[in-house]
Amino acid sequence: MSTQFSVRSPVFCASCVEKLEAFWKSRILPDFLPIPLRRALESSRIAHENFIMFQKDLLRDKRILITGGGTGLGKASAQRFLELGGEVYICGRRADVLSASEGELRQLTGGRIHSRACDVRDAAAVEQLMETIWRDGPLHVLMNNAAGNFLARTEELSLRAFESVIGIVLMGSLHTTLACGRRWLMAQQPAVVLNVTTTYTTTGSAYVVPSAVSKAGVEALTRSLAVEWGNRGIRMNAIAPGPIPTEGAFSRLLPRPELEEFAKKRIPVKRFGTPEEFANLAAFLISDYSGFINGEVVTMDGGEWLQGAGEFTALGRMLTEDEWKRMRPAKKPAK
Repeated sequence: MSTQFSVRSPVFCASCVEKLEAFWKSRILPDFLPIPLRRALESSRIAHENFIMFQKDLLRDKRILITGGGTGLGKASAQRFLELGGEVYICGRRADVLSASEGELRQLTGGRIHSRACDVRDAAAVEQLMETIWRDGPLHVLMNNAAGNFLARTEELSLRAFESVIGIVLMGSLHTTLACGRRWLMAQQPAVVLNVTTTYTTTGSAYVVPSAVSKAGVEALTRSLAVEWGNRGIRMNAIAPGPIPTEGAFSRLLPRPELEEFAKKRIPVKRFGTPEEFANLAAFLISDYSGFINGEVVTMDGGEWLQGAGEFTALGRMLTEDEWKRMRPAKKPAK
């Protein structure tokens, strides 16, 4: 029979409770604990500030490509994968951003990281990227994270605006998945693809229609190939994150700071997610410990979508006419 202890249990006096709560902050074990409990707590300690969610070698010997890996959730995931022993490639369109992130993450983690400029909308450029990476050895994991989005009234968007988002999100994911998948299948190599979708793929959302269309396609791709390629050793999964503040994420989409607070209040847990939470989930899903998870879309949004469909619908209805005008995507001159 097992016994569950709580630091608020009546078996501990007030003084003991204070010491135990200090332990959870300092990780210094109090001397009054029974020997079996001390040993159990000691065995739970792992290096890297004494507590970490995973074994440090969770991703050892895994070579991982993250699209859109120079910023935001891609960068946060790259850091976590490096900390867990993976070798990481990050790609994106801006070589300067990639180079800066590569240097920063190498200094932070001491891990093996490489950056390659690539526009995932260009199938030929993606194929060239894979040829370059495969010269040093095959990838084991692909994380499709590159994205584009803007808050806009659909009738005011040009077809080029739709093409841009669809090109990055849906076609970009297709280009990289096929380029890797064909190589893995030919070599009969097990592998994992992790796609980043969104919580409004099944319900849709007003004011972000290009993103909703594209992410829904990525989700269909994820589940379809999970069945088609699963028996050949390739797992396909996705994460559907809710609001997670990253560099410029909300300031880029929303014109007023108070709208960010409104978005937070819509979430049942009354807070946004963190890049660290996302990265930990991603690390588990690409690891060998999630080997029986295939074709799954994991929602992490604090319960937001259960409270009301369409992440940006209510926010969009709060904007003024002037704010809509200021937020219109800039039209690029035709080539």
